[in-house]
Amino acid sequence: MSLTATARSIPGTLRQEVVIDGTHRLITDEPERLGGEGAGPAPHELFPAALAACISTTLTMYARTKGWDLGDVNVAVDYDNHSTPRRFDVAIELGGELSADQLRRLEKVAESCPLRRSIETGIEFVETISQRQHARQPLTGSPL
Repeated sequence: MSLTATARSIPGTLRQEVVIDGTHRLITDEPERLGGEGAGPAPHELFPAALAACISTTLTMYARTKGWDLGDVNVAVDYDNHSTPRRFDVAIELGGELSADQLRRLEKVAESCPLRRSIETGIEFVETISQRQHARQPLTGSPL
């Protein structure tokens, strides 16, 4: 399965309209101190947000299959984008009444979220850049 995200710049701003799989849209922007308007999250802020959502969803889906009541699920991801290697501190809070065995299992499940596995496995980038071709204007005047 392949996922596609595209970003289109909004002229005159640092905002980007992002379209995910042709279905979902969101706007990113940079903070005012960097010349943006702060009208949306900065692109690098989506990285820890995606990880938090992935972990929360993975836990919820697993608990449904087991019939476990997790109660409120809260996943906080603190992303240090200046450290080398980059660092994610993940804090998970579950509101349900769970045994120590269930909590240990859920910890393993959280570690298996697809985004985390992708990050840990490694990522390869294949990039191309091109210039859009503009339509040619017909020549006017008489042929030689």
